[in-house]
Amino acid sequence: MPALAHPYLRYRTRMAHHALLHFIASLSNSLEIVALAFAPVLLGLCAAIALPGMLAVTFTWPVCCAILAAQAIFACAPALLLRQRLHPADAIAWERPLPVPPLLGWCADALVAGMLAGPLALVYAVSAAIWLYQWPDWLRPVAPQALAATAASLLLGWMLATLALARRRRLARAGARVRAHAAAPASVSAYVPRALRPLQFSLWRQLFWLPYWRADNPVGWQQTVLLLGALACGALWLVHAPGLPAALWGAAASALFILLTDRGDQAVREQVTLLRPVIAAWPLDCAALLLGARLFSLAPAALLLVAFAIALHAVPTGYSLPAARVWIGAAIVSSCAIVALPPAPRARVVLVMLSILILSAIGSEF
Repeated sequence: MPALAHPYLRYRTRMAHHALLHFIASLSNSLEIVALAFAPVLLGLCAAIALPGMLAVTFTWPVCCAILAAQAIFACAPALLLRQRLHPADAIAWERPLPVPPLLGWCADALVAGMLAGPLALVYAVSAAIWLYQWPDWLRPVAPQALAATAASLLLGWMLATLALARRRRLARAGARVRAHAAAPASVSAYVPRALRPLQFSLWRQLFWLPYWRADNPVGWQQTVLLLGALACGALWLVHAPGLPAALWGAAASALFILLTDRGDQAVREQVTLLRPVIAAWPLDCAALLLGARLFSLAPAALLLVAFAIALHAVPTGYSLPAARVWIGAAIVSSCAIVALPPAPRARVVLVMLSILILSAIGSEF
């Protein structure tokens, strides 16, 4: 029987296929609005996606290797970010007693990683063809090396994605406990006695903070990355860092600020939906607890705005103070609107996109 016809390979690829379809369906509203609002930008990014790898061969070896490594990390990012969907924890727990040889497991991980690397390779090929058609002066003497470097970065990204999926599978199979006990209702009931404390902050910590850092929950790390990215882009924006226009740093800071609030509020809403039937019988004011948790989702945005206001007085004058005040006011209104908005997917996406566009437009006037 051919290796690709093995039932385990079919099982893994079909599971990943359905997971990707479900993920795309969950983003249908967002993709529609993003495509309408940023279609020219997205087309430009797709056309230039192969440029860093092709341009890397014109630099010295250390710089070239660093650029190719960054390209490889970018290529493996989809599989790394979607690894929980491509191979869920419940499926890994179910597979533990199966007689799956290590080589077969590696082949399945490589196939699943290839399902994401294939479309990305097609985009890279189109981008490289565009640059070959343009035929700039810097590309003419190094065209073969540029194509080889681009292909190498893609291959390395595919290998890194395979390693990430294999590491997830092997660590889960080596665990002594079945991940099914980490499901949300069980995890909530596990610390119900500890959660019954008089302090609202302690309840919030037990019910809304610790779960975001446990098991495969990516919310904690996701919010940390968004917060640090917004702080870094905001700092580069205020000091007018050379290399890129200040308006571009401002747009990046605005987008990360809105996404930080949006993703945090969505995570809190999901946790509230999960907890509401569990804590309904507890001897406490559930409405106040859940409202406090919703308000806590504004804490990262408040921290960013405070840091931004302090930096305005620390950075030498080189910006428009009225525009900065308008940006802060618009940011406060946008973040509060996101948290107060009813959970309508299309309306939420429209609000997020409009908030990013408005803040970016105001930031361009700094």
